[in-house]
Amino acid sequence: MAFCTQCGSRLQDDARFCPNCGKPVGAVQTAVLQPLDYTIHGDNLQVVRIRLKPGQEIYAEAGKMLYKTANVQWDSRMSGAGLGSKLLGALKRKLAGESLFWTYFRADSPGEVGFAGPYPGRIQAFELGPGQSVLVQRDAFLCAQDTVQVGIEFVKRVGAGFFAGEGFILERLTGPGTVFIHAGGDFVEFDLKPGETLQVDTGCVVAFDPSVSYDVQFAGGIKTWIFGGEGLFLATLTGPGRVIVQSMTLEKMRRELMPARTGGDERSGLGSLTNLLGSED
Repeated sequence: MAFCTQCGSRLQDDARFCPNCGKPVGAVQTAVLQPLDYTIHGDNLQVVRIRLKPGQEIYAEAGKMLYKTANVQWDSRMSGAGLGSKLLGALKRKLAGESLFWTYFRADSPGEVGFAGPYPGRIQAFELGPGQSVLVQRDAFLCAQDTVQVGIEFVKRVGAGFFAGEGFILERLTGPGTVFIHAGGDFVEFDLKPGETLQVDTGCVVAFDPSVSYDVQFAGGIKTWIFGGEGLFLATLTGPGRVIVQSMTLEKMRRELMPARTGGDERSGLGSLTNLLGSED
């Protein structure tokens, strides 16, 4: 199966233009995709080191580059074939919490570039085949081969949009190629069987296969919310498929670092009542 190296969409054998981005097929002849040579270093402050072969190109979220060798060329641009496609792509990226422009890195001779996330956490690589996708949390994208397409996925259930930490929008990463994401803390992976369900603290879902059903459901009760410091809702994922969960969210980290923090979880109803009664306003 051939694919477009501009956007990663599948192509029919007799196609003259890409059905997604409109690029002429003759201009994007699909030679065998060269796998990326990379290593991920560190524990909770990880760095991905990518060694580019001549002609290889990758792109990244703005501000995520850590270093590059001098022979690696870089420039910022919008993806897409025409002006309309570029503007639509920029709008989608803004909705997904990403920057309007991608930064592209290309090496005409062997070179290296490194990327890191903006806060303590881990980096996860996905090796995606043509047309294969993975859904990840908003703002998780780090970098990818130029054949990988980054899109958005709207949560279909209203409850998931209102009460999940992700909101209504997730990112859909579609191959072919290698893509890297970053999220907080450590990762725990689950391989759910058909019908098997996992309940996760809202906001702690990093990534899951499109075959996994995602929703947010009421869990526990008012007493648990008031005295236990747990939320009223949990993200519910039902297999089959792979699920990745993070141990620390950026919001939790921000709350723990707040100078005026007096203890307790912000989701605790008792804590909220105490703060209200103790307010001097």
